[in-house]
Amino acid sequence: MTHPSRWLAALGAGAVLAAASPAAADQMVIKFPGQHPDYFFEAEPHAILAPFHDIFPPGVGFRGTIEIFDNGFISSINNTVGITFGGDWHAHGVWIPIAMQWNFWLSRNWSVFGEPGVCIRAGEGFDGHDPNDGVDWLAIWAGGRFHFTDRITLTMRIGRPTLSVGVSFLL
Repeated sequence: MTHPSRWLAALGAGAVLAAASPAAADQMVIKFPGQHPDYFFEAEPHAILAPFHDIFPPGVGFRGTIEIFDNGFISSINNTVGITFGGDWHAHGVWIPIAMQWNFWLSRNWSVFGEPGVCIRAGEGFDGHDPNDGVDWLAIWAGGRFHFTDRITLTMRIGRPTLSVGVSFLL
């Protein structure tokens, strides 16, 4: 590189660095109870998979969560508790999950949750004769949300019997 080219490269790099804005840091809120979006219902349409279940092709679903405790089981941290329920539709029928959702609001951009519950399965034809019909008495999920805004999140959930990815609207 010639002498003038080096000066031009250095000048260009300096201009880029001078024009760059500082990174916006995420603000941690886990130690501040109540510093989360004020909502009473979470609506979550999603896509689903059940990779550990043989008969379950990909499908779509919906979860609704009603907040029941604004300051959950641990009063010194930012947590909420709700009841979540919904339906997951696929080619062989429908699964109906019902669970308790315990949310931990980590930062302005991230929250995580755990969901112990049950899952009711109704198979092909919904006639009650499918051997896969019944109730999963041990259904459990863990998930996280990336908050685009205070009211709209990307929600990811993995567990037994399904995993899902969707968008949540905090109403």
